[in-house]
Amino acid sequence: MSVAAGPSLEVLPSLEAVAIRGATLLAEALLDPQRPPSGLATGRTMLPLYGALRPLLLADRRFEPSAWRSFNLDEYVGLAPTDCRSFAGYMAAQLGDPLGLAPGRLALPDGLAPDPALEADRYRQALLQAGLGLQLLGLGNNGHVGFNEPPCLPQARCRWVELSAETRRQNAAGFGGDPGAVPPLAITLGLAEILGAQELLLVVTGAAKAQVLRRVLEEPPHGELPASWLQGHGRWRVLCDRDAASALS
Repeated sequence: MSVAAGPSLEVLPSLEAVAIRGATLLAEALLDPQRPPSGLATGRTMLPLYGALRPLLLADRRFEPSAWRSFNLDEYVGLAPTDCRSFAGYMAAQLGDPLGLAPGRLALPDGLAPDPALEADRYRQALLQAGLGLQLLGLGNNGHVGFNEPPCLPQARCRWVELSAETRRQNAAGFGGDPGAVPPLAITLGLAEILGAQELLLVVTGAAKAQVLRRVLEEPPHGELPASWLQGHGRWRVLCDRDAASALS
């Protein structure tokens, strides 16, 4: 199987195997006190991974909730952190509440900030001050990572963005299946911050992602496929199941 030079590619037999492997790698980063904070992601792909992560952390004597610090990729503009449809609500349900993490340990942009541009700048400065160790990433059907929609260049910084119709359709499941109910704006880390992480972990599962994963790995980097810029990072790993890898040559 030949792919573009750069990533460490692991093709695993099932979604469950991907989740366990991803959770193991993320736990190693989260439990290492010498590492900067980890960057976390949301979405359906991450649900089994976080499901596997929780028991790993709770069974490890090194786990200390008061020492946790992480930064999420993005948040919808206009949703309160207490709204279960927000990414803050997602993270509270998946990690915050089960792991007993205090408010603020899971850092996200404030979706209710009166000025999203100023909030993006605040969030970027907080992240740059702390540093970013392992950044967990999913892959959108149109090649976005975070909410960096095409076209996007690698210099793009943390900012507010307008979500594409494709992304709103992809995320509609959390909004009663109605793409029109998905907020049209979000605050996202840019590719500049993502590429500034020490290490990247891209997790891709399912046959629906096979063609976009093939393009990310095999095409030269370009703005119409934002995830392709990951090829410029010196330490990035791709975890995928056989279905997602089915289009690779």
